Amino acid sequence: MVLTIMTIIGIVVGVLTFLLVARYNLHMFQLMGYKNMEHVGWIKKNWRKQGLLIVVLLAGAVSLFVHHETTVALVLVVDAILCKYYWYLKTSNTKKKLVYTMRVKRQVVTNLILNIAITTLVYLFLGEEYVVGTIAILTFLQEFALLLVNLINRPMEKMVTNYYINDAKKMLRSVPDMKIIGVTGSYGKTSVKYYLHTLLQDKFNTLITPESYNTPMGVVKTIRESLKSTHEIFVCEMGARHVGDIKEICDIVHPHHGVITSIGPQHLETFFNMDNIIGTKYELADALPSDGMLFLNGDNEYVVGNADKYKNTIFYRTSSDGEGYRASDIKLSQLGTEFTVTTPEGEKEQFQMRLVGEHNVINVVGAIAIAHKMGISLKELRVPVRRIQPVAHRLQMIERGNVTIIDDAYNSNPVGSKAAVETLAMFDGVRILVTPGMVELGKEEDEFNYKFGTYAAKCCDYILLVGRKHTKPIENGVLDSGFAKEKCHVYDTLEDALSFAYSIKEEGHKFILLENDLPDNY
Repeated sequence: MVLTIMTIIGIVVGVLTFLLVARYNLHMFQLMGYKNMEHVGWIKKNWRKQGLLIVVLLAGAVSLFVHHETTVALVLVVDAILCKYYWYLKTSNTKKKLVYTMRVKRQVVTNLILNIAITTLVYLFLGEEYVVGTIAILTFLQEFALLLVNLINRPMEKMVTNYYINDAKKMLRSVPDMKIIGVTGSYGKTSVKYYLHTLLQDKFNTLITPESYNTPMGVVKTIRESLKSTHEIFVCEMGARHVGDIKEICDIVHPHHGVITSIGPQHLETFFNMDNIIGTKYELADALPSDGMLFLNGDNEYVVGNADKYKNTIFYRTSSDGEGYRASDIKLSQLGTEFTVTTPEGEKEQFQMRLVGEHNVINVVGAIAIAHKMGISLKELRVPVRRIQPVAHRLQMIERGNVTIIDDAYNSNPVGSKAAVETLAMFDGVRILVTPGMVELGKEEDEFNYKFGTYAAKCCDYILLVGRKHTKPIENGVLDSGFAKEKCHVYDTLEDALSFAYSIKEEGHKFILLENDLPDNY
């Protein structure tokens, strides 16, 4: 059989379209943590985003039944449109790019083998006139194909995962004197991890999980690539989206001490209720040895309300009531924060830091409490506290001439978003909020976003919302609070919102708060 020119062109364009569609769906699958059920949920929630795939399915089906160059041309036109659309999705700014890990590469290989085998069989047994239509239908199926590929690869992935985990455990056993501190919480855990590293590094050779490496394999990767025999302390961030996730990490590293930075409504789409969130965070406490210290945020009602059954608990707080490490005399300014820390024994020391926002104080006090219990005096901690830097995308201040960007774009939550706009309110100038709102809050998502709108209305001069459908509850909260409608705008893209923010002519220094930045799966 000799392929016609039209068929060859149809195959080339079809394959390019297939690859772009497959790449996009693989990216979404990675963002959903390679979990089949979460990916199915994402497909149901976002089916309109890939609605064009139905057109390529229909065009492919027509070409299978009507063998003519006209039908091949029809598929070509549809493929060209899809190519342009998925190329746009590929090149548009993303919060988290597709990472070509070995697991992703195995997914790609298995997927290609399946689809090449199907196309080859069609060509050999049915003929060339069926090939273009087959590729079109396989392109449509890429939205679902990764579910099958994941099932096929599961035994291999399990073997690879077990090998890496056992290797990491072996490496940890080779450093028996190293103390491991687990850090978890609905929010604040990454900040506390970095702050603690700054306070410990002058006295101890400290290893931390980098960036937001807080999954089991992220922790394993840190150990296998960075652990040295000279390390004395390992600060291990532990994230969770499902019940049992913290226990899984604890079973790998076996922490000696732990800190729960906060508990709140986050990832409710996968946790379903607050009881599951609380139980999962306290999996860290359950994993500690009998002499292990458990540091708890005494300002958080969920943390305090579930601490009774645990021994060796050490609270840290900004409130005056209760035992533990307490911050008092908190003075905030645009240049930073001053506060006094009192230990459970009554020792006091005054601290200064460059971080802004009262909610940052509780995280720093937590780091101070841990470092102090690890043998560093309060007086010795004064200089390291002054050296603490904002964590990237967590109220990070970026100066740009007459504009200050307050970058709080990482995974907003109900408590953090309220604290962020309250921090914005303390600045003297034109205060501008840019946000797409909050996600992963389950059935209560609209309610939390509405409340966020009411908080923002009290703290901002301009409110710029990104995404017309998702930000409607925020807009309702803003306007119901009496905020001027002409100063609340909705945009399709972050770029459009920022363009307007920079164009505002009011006198005074501009402060632009970027609150949350949704990844492509939203």
